[in-house]
Amino acid sequence: MQNHKKILSTAFYLCLSAVIFISGCAQTGGHGHSNHKQAIPKKCKNSTGLPTLQCASTASASFDKQGVLWVAWFDTGHVYVSRSTDKGQTFNLPVTVNRIPENIYAKGESRPKIAFGNKGEIYLSWTQKLSKKRFSGHIRFSRSIDGGEHFSDPITVNDHREITSHRFDALAVNNKGDIYIAWLDKRDLLAAKKAGKKYNGAALYYALSTDSGKTFHKNKKIADNSCQCCRVVMAMDKQQLPVIVWRHIFGDNIRDHGIVTFSQADQANNPKRLSFDNWHIEGCPHHGPAISIADDGIYHITWFNNAPDSHGLFYANSTNKAASFSKPINFGNYEKAAGHADILSLGQQVYVVWKEFDGKQSTLNLMRSDNAGKSWSPSTQLAKSSAASDHPFLVKNGQEVYASWHRIGEKFGLIRILN
Repeated sequence: MQNHKKILSTAFYLCLSAVIFISGCAQTGGHGHSNHKQAIPKKCKNSTGLPTLQCASTASASFDKQGVLWVAWFDTGHVYVSRSTDKGQTFNLPVTVNRIPENIYAKGESRPKIAFGNKGEIYLSWTQKLSKKRFSGHIRFSRSIDGGEHFSDPITVNDHREITSHRFDALAVNNKGDIYIAWLDKRDLLAAKKAGKKYNGAALYYALSTDSGKTFHKNKKIADNSCQCCRVVMAMDKQQLPVIVWRHIFGDNIRDHGIVTFSQADQANNPKRLSFDNWHIEGCPHHGPAISIADDGIYHITWFNNAPDSHGLFYANSTNKAASFSKPINFGNYEKAAGHADILSLGQQVYVVWKEFDGKQSTLNLMRSDNAGKSWSPSTQLAKSSAASDHPFLVKNGQEVYASWHRIGEKFGLIRILN
């Protein structure tokens, strides 16, 4: 009976995560989730309409150093960016990033990413969807050096060009202007199959640019046997070196999380295991982690797992560069499918947002810590919606903290979180 409940619960969360517009699946495992589809507005079903941020299925938002809010999204073959000088109240007309249309992964865990350089450069990465093979893709990159007026023709970052999966990109830029892109890559699976060998999952790769995105160094592998389709996340440590977190496959399909730090700009250390929930599942949960590194060097991390004895959303931190982690704290309402948390730290203040679903409405929820994660406030509800909605994210503008929660067909949702 316990195994039966585990299978049902796993099925629910896989269904929940795989389809962004469905916030509830068939009733499963006694959790009481009803079969409810959150509607997409009619105005967003017209594929011939002009591109509009309102109808984006996924959106990535970030403030630049001047306090301008930039949002990147995908619509009918193109990545677009819009900027707002009044913190999301109004946006300028969208600018097309890729002149030549291409299919792009833009649902749930996949979306275009945006970051900024030291001299006002704007960087975009995304995963191109290839039509020749299911789940295949290339990692793409474009930049603007004129304030977002024009963007360069996209380049493919993965130097392995066979048709296989290079997907789920993460983009980050350090204070030196170095650009890092990490992603999940199946080139080693492809090679293993050709050699008649077994290979589980994908691999984690990255590429570095030290010339503002003109070129990228040779791709380097960090780890074999990553999970295939959960978002990869990255943040910069106090030395301005990347720290990358992803869902990994340990042993016999234990889908926990790995973390890697760097010793030099282009040299990753040996990966370490981060979570020990022991979720055994022969499939991908479509549910990645989140990371934020405070000025004091503390790593703050959230993740989701669904093991029988350790399930739901979790938070933990490390004060010694991932040598060890605090005891994980379980948060959110598991019975309401709490998931897809994001985290942001500003010194001692740490913020976490996530989404829940009660069978009719999705809610955006917040908890915060004022002592670097030692204790937490009770959760509060920031917003709710019956519309289809994206995953929530946290963005900062100086010392201001905002929750970004896009609801399909509505004005872009940017919610100020008061300190």
